[in-house]
Amino acid sequence: MSLTDLSLPNIDQQQFQLPEFTASGQAGAEHKPRILLLYGSLRQRSFSRLVVEESARLLLAMGADIKIFDPTGLPLPDGDDVEHPKVQELRDLVSWSEGQVWCSPERHGAMTGVMKAQIDWIPLSLGAVRPTQGKTLAVMQVCGGSQSFNAVNQLRILGRWMRMITIPNQSSVAKAFLEFDDNNRMKPSPYYNRIVDVLEELMKFTLLTRENNAYLTDRYSERVETAEQLINRVNQTAL
Repeated sequence: MSLTDLSLPNIDQQQFQLPEFTASGQAGAEHKPRILLLYGSLRQRSFSRLVVEESARLLLAMGADIKIFDPTGLPLPDGDDVEHPKVQELRDLVSWSEGQVWCSPERHGAMTGVMKAQIDWIPLSLGAVRPTQGKTLAVMQVCGGSQSFNAVNQLRILGRWMRMITIPNQSSVAKAFLEFDDNNRMKPSPYYNRIVDVLEELMKFTLLTRENNAYLTDRYSERVETAEQLINRVNQTAL
C-alpha cells in the first residue's frame, strides 16, 4: 500500500522531535528502523486502516522505513497452505520488520477476526528463526462508540505470547467515525496527539533494542536445552 499524501497538518513542528539513538548516548545501526503496520478491517472505509495510514505518515516523518500489510485475500488460518501468496507476503514482512504496529477495531468487545487471523498466520518459529521475538510492538484500537480498551488488552496478550517488546503506551480512538474528515485524514484532537506519543515511543524503543535483540532474548532454559541436545548427539552409541 502506498500513501500519496504525506502531509502532517496537525503537527506542531516546533514540538515534533525526531527520535534518534544518539539522544541516548549510544550508537546503533545506520539503517532506518523497519516498521510493519497491520490493521483489522476489510471495509472500504476502514478506520483501523486510516489510523494505520496516519501512523505510517508519522513514522516516515520520524525517519522509519514502513510497510503496510493489506489483509485482503488472506485465507483463514489453516484454511489454506502456508505457501499461499498472502501468507508468504505477511511472513516475509514480519521477518523484515524490527518493530510493528497493530491496530484493530473493537467488535463485540474484542479484536476482529481479520486482526486475529493475521497474527495466527505468524508462527512462533520459522526453522531456527523466531520471526517476532525481541521486536517492538505498539497496540492501537478504534471504537465505534465510547472509549474501550478490550482490543488493545488482547493485543498485548498476543504480543507477549509472540515474545515481542510491547511498549507501555497505547492508543484507543473513541467514536472513530467522528475523528476523520471527508478526505480520510484524522482531525486534530487529543486522540491524534496520543497516536503521535505512541509512535514516538515505539521508535525510541526500537532504536534502543534492535541491536541488542539477541542479548535480550537469550534464555537460560533454551541454553540448557541446546546443551542437552549436544550431549545426546555426541553420546550416541548407535548410528
